[in-house]
Amino acid sequence: MIDDEGGQLGILDTREALRQAQEQGLDLVEVSPGAEPPVCRIMDYGKYKYQQAKRASEAKKKQVKVEIKEVKMRPKTDDHDFNFKIKHARRFLEEGNKVKLTIMFRGRENAHPEQGMMQLDKAVEALKDVGQVESQPSKMGRFMTMMIGPLKK
Repeated sequence: MIDDEGGQLGILDTREALRQAQEQGLDLVEVSPGAEPPVCRIMDYGKYKYQQAKRASEAKKKQVKVEIKEVKMRPKTDDHDFNFKIKHARRFLEEGNKVKLTIMFRGRENAHPEQGMMQLDKAVEALKDVGQVESQPSKMGRFMTMMIGPLKK
């Protein structure tokens, strides 16, 4: 048995422990049921639950959620459009998000995946100062994708 200030009261009968808790206007809470004998504590259970919820919400506020932003291009995307897309990818990486680069193939473009690889290589070269490759290019159907994550600081 542990009192509300953390001091040990020793081994008590359940009824006696409940009586002491009620005298103080607090609750008797079983802290460690697996111990021999079980350990109980006198505390304000409502206040304890409230403090736990506050700690959980504080921890949740501090955690960082990483999003995946997608940038889509074609194998024949021109330089100006390519630079515009890379500028967006750079901004996403600087914000701490991951970027999924997708090359979309249509019709006969599907026969030349090397053009898509050249686009992705060019993008990796342009973003190497703010990002690093997390997954190598993979082709599934009409799409070739690659993940780039922000540089670790």
